[in-house]
Amino acid sequence: MFDYKQPYVLNPDAPADRLDAKRPPVDNGLEVVDPARYYSREFMDKEWKHLWPRIWLLAGVTADIPEAGDYFRFDHGHESIIVVRQEDGGIKAFFNVCSHRGNPIALNEHGSVAKFTCPFHAWKFCIDGKLDCITDEQSFHPQLVAHRPGLTEVRCDTIGGLIFVNLDGKAPKLSDWIGLPPGYLENYEIDKMHVVRHMRTEWLANWKTGADAFYETYHLPHIHPQTQGVMEDYSQYDLYPNGFSRMIVPICTKSHRVDDQDTVDAGLQYMMMEAGMDPAEFTGTARDVRKAVQQAKRERAKRLGLTHYDKFTDSQLTDSWATGIFPNTQMGLHPEGVFIMRFVPHPTDPERFYYDNITMVRYVPDPNYSVPGWMGLPKDTDVTGATRPPVESHGAGQRADLGEVLNQDVDLVEAVQHGIRSRGFRGPIWSEQEMRLRHYHREIDRYLNGEK
Repeated sequence: MFDYKQPYVLNPDAPADRLDAKRPPVDNGLEVVDPARYYSREFMDKEWKHLWPRIWLLAGVTADIPEAGDYFRFDHGHESIIVVRQEDGGIKAFFNVCSHRGNPIALNEHGSVAKFTCPFHAWKFCIDGKLDCITDEQSFHPQLVAHRPGLTEVRCDTIGGLIFVNLDGKAPKLSDWIGLPPGYLENYEIDKMHVVRHMRTEWLANWKTGADAFYETYHLPHIHPQTQGVMEDYSQYDLYPNGFSRMIVPICTKSHRVDDQDTVDAGLQYMMMEAGMDPAEFTGTARDVRKAVQQAKRERAKRLGLTHYDKFTDSQLTDSWATGIFPNTQMGLHPEGVFIMRFVPHPTDPERFYYDNITMVRYVPDPNYSVPGWMGLPKDTDVTGATRPPVESHGAGQRADLGEVLNQDVDLVEAVQHGIRSRGFRGPIWSEQEMRLRHYHREIDRYLNGEK
């Protein structure tokens, strides 16, 4: 009998300082929070005032701006930010507004410029934000433009190939704010990956309703029963400072709920082929697949000269290290690529959010080297990094093909949002399998209550 009273520990023998070691418990209390946080405009207004400006927001990835003048636009609620590569290789961020009349100067999601030119009156700005040219400057009173009004800079910093911005400039240093251990993100070398798919869909739910659904595997056997043959649904949950967390989801193994733990069925055979193995030559049982895949990936990495694999635990080679970047991002981390999910709040409606889904790949010219199939990349996806694909945007009610599992989640999240409003619902009752939800909600409340 599976013991649900005990937390799942992936590797009980892991030293305390190793990345896969089970973290000590964190007491976040047992409060049942008011469900109004999921639909109240008052709660949304508090978030805009006390949360979003004060935290570091994941804006994008360094791979999207490799050369000087390359930029991307990051929109969050009422604000639009330009993130641009500098001549010295550094990165700067600016509010996407012309200092003349407030018109956006970057209209495209991505681009490359020598200078930014406002499309309204053609004021020009250098990529370092300095004012370059005022159209018909002689028509302005000199006192009005004597300070040379350039772009307003936004605090910006990077870690492990990820770019973060802080809107009010008052957050602690990024390295101090990120609650993850040193090397946790950096070891994946995300800066050597590139975006191969970027989808944005609007969901009819609060952004926290969306994030909640992806912060636990408690729902897997009920909403996604097709996953039971290839992954365990009782995961290792770990909580880190500042609202960060992770769950390690064992993959290339069957759920403990499956009676037949021996037969190597089609799903496991597919995962073996992803690792370059021939299932017909495998003599073990389903219980042996995960370890065999880990070994095959290490051998393949050695053959391909991928030395960063030496930094990974065996678990990182097969399992999903679903890592929560407080408060609204989750990353599925793998050596071959990463899967980034951002739950972006709607500017004015607390019952809408944008689901930003970015898939990145570390391209290796080997036919057997690819990201895990569960990431849902279409078969014709260009993974070479030759071009950055455009953002595929879909409005509310427009069904995008996010893959079988994510399509199921869309229906689930919107149904939950409807039920949360019922006067018969008094607030979420979170189990220990949902400790990550309690953890990040508690951190949100610290910001909103003036504790941070």
